[in-house]
Amino acid sequence: MTTTSEPLDVQPTPLALLLLGRESDPRSERGVDCPGDLPAPSDPDLVERARAAKAKLGEKVFVLGHHYQRDEVIQFADVTGDSFKLARDAAARPEAEYIVFCGVHFMAESADILTSDAQQVVLPDLAAGCSMADMATAEQVAECWDVLTEAGVADVTVPVSYMNSSADIKAFTGRHGGTICTSSNAKRALEWAFEQGEKVLFLPDQHLGRNTAVREMGFSLEDCIVYNPHKPNGGVTAEQLRDAKMILWRGHCSVHGRFSLESVEDVRARIPGVNVLVHPECKHEVVSAADHVGSTEYIIKALEAAPAGSSWAIGTELNLVRRLAKAHPDKQIVFLDKTVCFCSTMNRIDLPHLVWALESLADGKVVNRIQVDRETEHFAKLALERMLALP
Repeated sequence: MTTTSEPLDVQPTPLALLLLGRESDPRSERGVDCPGDLPAPSDPDLVERARAAKAKLGEKVFVLGHHYQRDEVIQFADVTGDSFKLARDAAARPEAEYIVFCGVHFMAESADILTSDAQQVVLPDLAAGCSMADMATAEQVAECWDVLTEAGVADVTVPVSYMNSSADIKAFTGRHGGTICTSSNAKRALEWAFEQGEKVLFLPDQHLGRNTAVREMGFSLEDCIVYNPHKPNGGVTAEQLRDAKMILWRGHCSVHGRFSLESVEDVRARIPGVNVLVHPECKHEVVSAADHVGSTEYIIKALEAAPAGSSWAIGTELNLVRRLAKAHPDKQIVFLDKTVCFCSTMNRIDLPHLVWALESLADGKVVNRIQVDRETEHFAKLALERMLALP
């Protein structure tokens, strides 16, 4: 059985320092450092400093921790969850003046959109971006819409944007009659979209869009085409756009995209009877070879309900897999890949950054505030409200 001291069969690679969050992520367009002096990671008083600052702030601060955060950060979270759950939790705490979001940039933006004007959202490290969200810029998506217009299909196309997108992309979606989705309700969002139009432009994760359409809605792979923003006209013809049902943006998660069919075959060979459980952001061939597929919340609940003695290989972010292995010592829980696979930008939020943010707030100084402009907020909220109204 896997115990808390076992390494989940994961070996470090030359990329490990980057993935531990000590360097910038070359795939993210956000490469900035926090202003001010951070406490040293070796400071033995970091935990006590965080506790003291949080206690001084009292109900004025509400700390949100995404499932993929480090354990050293998660211990100070008032609530944990996925990005949308956390944003809604923040909105439900109007007495909290400061929302400290231990996640990534697009998550903090969503919290700012959903909370009141009296609340201020803080991201402990501004370099905590999301490579997937950065794969779709407002300018690129506007150009894509022009291509759809020229092909004569824009008026029958409904944009559906994954929660893992910037506020600008959510606002584009709102302006053009579309909705937001999470990995849990992607099918419902797509069903709604196809009631409104004939086609869907799915942003920015091609894998979630493809897996949902093909695995859950009966579409074929031929019904899906990939729009590549780095190629003229997206690398597709007007005829392809007219024939397609799902127009998938060429984006992906740098963590879930690493899992391969070979990973699945390898773990099955090593652990007879293993249950392979993966996130729908994984590639289609990985999802097709898995036993179970679901969102982060689905993965957590599946392991909670699993019988003692069962074996599981999990295809999602490593911090979460390690935490689940510790929480369920009666089950064998291993990481699907054999190499380190942290979310590098999520890992930028470490204990020194959290201490710095909390102590700054306790001293009356708001740092790293995330603010979405009024117009963007309006249309992004419109798209989010359409999602909330889904049956």
